[in-house]
Amino acid sequence: MHARTTSDGSDGSDVLVLGGGVIGLVTAWRAAQRGLDTAVVDPAPGGGAARVAAGMLAAVTELHYGEQTLLALNLASARRYPDFTTELEEASGQDLGYRACGTLAVALDADDRAHLRELHALQQRSGLESEWLSGRECRRLEPMLAPGVRGGLRVDGDHQVDPRRLAGALVTACERAGVRFHRDRADRLTVAGDRARGAVLADGTELTADQVVLAAGSHSGRLAGVPTAVLPPVRPVKGQVLRLSVPRPYAPFLSRTVRAVVRGSHVYLVPRENGELVVGATSEELGWDTTVTAGGVYELLRDAHELVPGLTELPLTETRAGLRPGSPDNAPLLGPTALPGLHLATGHHRNGILLTPITGDVMAHALTTGELPEEARPFTPRRFGILEEQPV
Repeated sequence: MHARTTSDGSDGSDVLVLGGGVIGLVTAWRAAQRGLDTAVVDPAPGGGAARVAAGMLAAVTELHYGEQTLLALNLASARRYPDFTTELEEASGQDLGYRACGTLAVALDADDRAHLRELHALQQRSGLESEWLSGRECRRLEPMLAPGVRGGLRVDGDHQVDPRRLAGALVTACERAGVRFHRDRADRLTVAGDRARGAVLADGTELTADQVVLAAGSHSGRLAGVPTAVLPPVRPVKGQVLRLSVPRPYAPFLSRTVRAVVRGSHVYLVPRENGELVVGATSEELGWDTTVTAGGVYELLRDAHELVPGLTELPLTETRAGLRPGSPDNAPLLGPTALPGLHLATGHHRNGILLTPITGDVMAHALTTGELPEEARPFTPRRFGILEEQPV
């Protein structure tokens, strides 16, 4: 594909995606596959929250009260993952590290056990598959678990993917599909004639497009030029994550993702096939701070050690903090806004990696038809009152 050049000499395209994280990339890839001339603006495509995410595809074990509508979208995306993985690996020539290894959620004390029992009941009422196990049965599945484990939920349908590999594969797939990359920061949205028309980059470059997708993660609510009435109500939610290394020959330290609530704090351990063990994640409302703190590292290691005591013998290879894009109801904002030509693909909070396949499909549908598919209609940006107002 070649960029269209407008009469004033600016760079034009059918679709301009602002943000090159996994959500922006999958949107661009799917749009290009539909024959749309597509460009992405991001100083470092493939970066963002995916660099920190653990990659749990945990629609069942991450079920929360009051999020049954989101559950349907999560499950629909989880079902797409095997075929999506196959297609993306073929398109990019890269392995995504997808593992259908299942998840085990465990309880360490009586209170946690009661909480897990309630979650199991909610899962059953929601028609989800999960199996209650005794502490002994949990340790039989995962011998490295602490002796004090009181019970757990086995969920074979909750899988994992390596988000860094996913992001890298999407960059390659986009390039091969003809998507152009502008490796700079979007400075402001261009609006003319009551319609989104493109963006101006930090270096002054003007890009024009028939449709603009704002997919800048937690930064989506900060773009200059977006009318107040359609500015997404997205906030940053900080998460700190650790990476440890299981020494070769990668003895089976854990065979599946293990997660728990320890003293009210969520902790998870995600074993990769390459011997990496990801431990996360804190959830902190601290604005734009991405500092890795001693307290955050300590709490994660302390809670993970209570769950799997042998973990503290492993080398600590990386500590990182990132920002999840949170929305008022913790669900994504997808599709057309009240400003013609402007779409949103943001606010995925803790489900960005899980929702990558369905977000690509939903956004491609919206970009080619102007409407959301039925399964995504509850997630229209217009569900928030301020977005119902027409921009001036």
